[in-house]
Amino acid sequence: MFTAARRRFLHTSLALAAAAALPALATGSRPHIEVWKSESCGCCEGWVKHLRDNGFDVKVRNVEGPADYREKLGMPDRYGSCHTARVAAYVIEGHVPASEIHRLLKEKPAALGLAVPGMPVGSPGMEVEGRHDAYDVLLVSRQGQASVYRSYR
Repeated sequence: MFTAARRRFLHTSLALAAAAALPALATGSRPHIEVWKSESCGCCEGWVKHLRDNGFDVKVRNVEGPADYREKLGMPDRYGSCHTARVAAYVIEGHVPASEIHRLLKEKPAALGLAVPGMPVGSPGMEVEGRHDAYDVLLVSRQGQASVYRSYR
């Protein structure tokens, strides 16, 4: 039989062990994404907020030439938008919905990443009340070819 002192010791030890494990668990549950954007871009801030609201740990890097990072990461200019990001081994270009990034991370296709070219109204960060343009999220191969990953109509 445990004494009261022994029970307190065990409870304290278990509580300390659980508390020590929490940061690791929290980090593992929120994918880390790094975003390169212009400091003054409001729609980029809207997309970053969308990512945070949908479970991402976002590191924002305000830079003078966001397109330079698109080039460095290998995303072809024809899929360009106003910001570029990297999550795990993938490049994310433009206003890609968080749900598609989560899907990408779950399915792990052999690809460079996802892109939403341009800045379609209604995409995350580009919301305008009463207006929503149709757009496609593209899965971009490492060779620069793309296929539709999901259409938003």
